[in-house]
Amino acid sequence: MKKISILIVIISLFGCKTARIHKKMTKKLQSAFYNKQFTGVMVYNPRTKDTLVNYNANAFFTPASNTKIFTLFTALQTLGDSIPAFKYHINNDTITLQGVGNPTFLHAYFKDSTAVKMAKKYAKTRIMFNNLSDDAFGPGWAWEDYDTYFSPERTAFPIYGNVITVSNDTALKVTPNVWKNRVMVKTKKFRRHQLKNEFYYPIQRTKETEIPILMDSISQLSLWENLLPDVEFIKTPNFVNMKTAFAMPTDSVCKRMLNESDNFLAEQLLIMASSTLSDTLSSKKMRRHILKQKLQFLQDKPRWVDGSGLSRYNLFTPRSFVQILNKMYENIPKKRLFNLFPVGGQSGTLKKWYKGNPRPYMYAKSGTLSNNYALSGYLISNKGETLIFSFMNNHYRKSTSEIKKEMQVFFEYLRDEF
Repeated sequence: MKKISILIVIISLFGCKTARIHKKMTKKLQSAFYNKQFTGVMVYNPRTKDTLVNYNANAFFTPASNTKIFTLFTALQTLGDSIPAFKYHINNDTITLQGVGNPTFLHAYFKDSTAVKMAKKYAKTRIMFNNLSDDAFGPGWAWEDYDTYFSPERTAFPIYGNVITVSNDTALKVTPNVWKNRVMVKTKKFRRHQLKNEFYYPIQRTKETEIPILMDSISQLSLWENLLPDVEFIKTPNFVNMKTAFAMPTDSVCKRMLNESDNFLAEQLLIMASSTLSDTLSSKKMRRHILKQKLQFLQDKPRWVDGSGLSRYNLFTPRSFVQILNKMYENIPKKRLFNLFPVGGQSGTLKKWYKGNPRPYMYAKSGTLSNNYALSGYLISNKGETLIFSFMNNHYRKSTSEIKKEMQVFFEYLRDEF
């Protein structure tokens, strides 16, 4: 009887503390700082299954790059330990390659060369390049971003990350070098002509710059012809049971995607995931499939239109992010899961924020568009409690730095008090 009484007291004290935190945090979110913007927050304790903060948690927000959390979930659910590099068929001296959306092929960071190494063993190479049903750009993407590093085109068989890389330290350097003559050293409003692969690099600039390629069939074939002696693009391979070659660990690509908030990797991860459904690649089909088959537990069905969060058509609730983060927390070893995310004060987009002392307390994905900032992930309290959260801000006119400073105070309170 005495033990039961003690347990009741402990539960009562814990409940009082939860109520106090909820009251204090809600009051803060109703302060003047937030009264000219739209804010939603949810904080959840997966151990006790208690919701510590619920403020507009079921309202829909523009998530920006928090969308990549849903892309991460999809990749981990479908791609296995290693990402597919391509599908292939061998017939005598000819190898036929079919794209599966692999973004790492000759990518500046990953440098995957599996396709070239295999193709060089055969006299002829045939490549299927048109098995992607998605448009080059996602719905709602800003047209004027076509020349920016964060907006490469989506393709079935990416090459060089679908960008050229230019620098001018002691001399002009271009990758792929075969396109060096397409780069003009001059200052223009845009870094590339909108309708052709003519690139512009400022005279005084030395910083390495990535500029998206217009990925039409002629340009893609030109890049492949520089790699192999006899290459041809075909529309339909007409082979059944093509084999699959694999590239690098899925976790490596996902970690890079989250830490660098890499839109290209995010889009291509969804496309690669769709290759597990059929030979016709479709991120739209993949999104529908994952929502229907793997995310039935979401209480608020999102409007999910791309893999990266570039589109303002995306609409998600803080509660949806907490629920999908909780699902991953339940099914993926903690060390592996946390290793994928940016770490507060240490890495990725959180390197300058949410620093722990002496150890990190924040493992989360940020999302930024003009006048919008979101952060969703995992917080470790000073007592070792893991909290799952989503904090979303839309339509503010302050600087994003001001928003982050206010959020940091919020998270430090949770870290210290819980």
